[in-house]
Amino acid sequence: MDEHLNNDKIKPLRIGIAGLGTVGAALVLMLEKNAKQIQRKHGRMVKVVAVCARSRSRDRGIDISGFAWHDDPVALAKDENVDLFVELIGGEDGPALASVKAALEAGKPVVTANKALLAKHGVDLAALAEKSGVHMGFEAAVAGGIPVIKTLREGLGAASVTRVYGILNGTCNYILTRMGNEDISFADCLKDAQALGYAEADPTFDVEGFDTAHKLAILTSLCFQCKIAADEVFVEGITAITQEDIKVAAELGYAIKLLGIAKRSEKGIEQRVHPTFVPASSAVARVDNVLNAIILETDHVSELMLSGPGAGGSATAASVLADILDIARGQIIPPLGMPTAELSDYKRAPMQSHKGGYYIRLDVLDVPGALAAITSRLGENNISLESVIQRPDIDIDASGISNSSEAGKTRTLVLITQDTLEASLRKALDQVADDGHTIGAPQVIRIESF
Repeated sequence: MDEHLNNDKIKPLRIGIAGLGTVGAALVLMLEKNAKQIQRKHGRMVKVVAVCARSRSRDRGIDISGFAWHDDPVALAKDENVDLFVELIGGEDGPALASVKAALEAGKPVVTANKALLAKHGVDLAALAEKSGVHMGFEAAVAGGIPVIKTLREGLGAASVTRVYGILNGTCNYILTRMGNEDISFADCLKDAQALGYAEADPTFDVEGFDTAHKLAILTSLCFQCKIAADEVFVEGITAITQEDIKVAAELGYAIKLLGIAKRSEKGIEQRVHPTFVPASSAVARVDNVLNAIILETDHVSELMLSGPGAGGSATAASVLADILDIARGQIIPPLGMPTAELSDYKRAPMQSHKGGYYIRLDVLDVPGALAAITSRLGENNISLESVIQRPDIDIDASGISNSSEAGKTRTLVLITQDTLEASLRKALDQVADDGHTIGAPQVIRIESF
């Protein structure tokens, strides 16, 4: 047995890569540049032997002539000359799913950067990896170059996570940072992000919060030893954030960040993604531009923060390489931190039970008694106000009577609540809408005191 293991150490680890985009090309370059160092440090040569991509002739800045070419990623996964399959195709189904399953069923370890695939099929794929006795690595699937998966699977010892939260999408963080530093709109920031390559031509997946939700669902499973439940994440994006919201936040000592937050309580697990007021003095508020940050709160360590690049070819490829090197050393651990048979079923805590402070922006009709009626509805639902803010263009007196004689005019009213149940707040705002004193949907942003 020992002799067999020693022989395996001598044999090169032969890699097959499906997907030669920015990350795949960066990975090939890293493996070539560091080949001697990797062999010296890990006692085994690691080399790419086969690849698969949409186009064979595309210029990627790398030489692929020495690699076996496959048009079909499933054929690559089954190639007898490939020991480890790297999936960088993307997508939750289709070729990505088929090729990963093929590799695992053939008894080959897999490394993937595919968060959508894991969010939907992660538990089944982890079970298949366990059945085949191989490792499945996915460090690059969450927060790019930040080693949070390894930290959760191996680095916390006996510590139990009580809450995980963070900035998990660089596109949204870039946009909110620019809006906070410059007097420009969401739409203009998005155009700049697209021009710089930070946002896709169709940015919906990023700016509506779905990318963050997929990553949060994976983190939740690892933190709380439960099955991945991406469909159970409450999701709000950043498209409705305005300069009005940004300016009020700054005046009150806050920054706005799109956060993914997961917390376990006696009622279950709460997973939510939404714009959040965070204290400007907090560590997470100072994570700007395309950087990501993940904060783990545990029973042993009050707060552990990991921060770094959340995307980009080199950062993501570095995480893929870290998984490859773990496999080269012979590491086999349950992909989700514990055997899938021992993962608990996901129990969702009701979102409406969330308690905290809220920022509310309302477009109020400029009619007598409007402000008084709104504050009365809040009081009826046991909601106390921290402050009522009328912007410079607002002209409503304390009784709710406007000094403007222009009929039908609306005014912007900002309310900051003390801690209150979300269910109470939603009920009060529904009543305000029914009273007919406001126009359009209210802007509601949660306030967190990290």
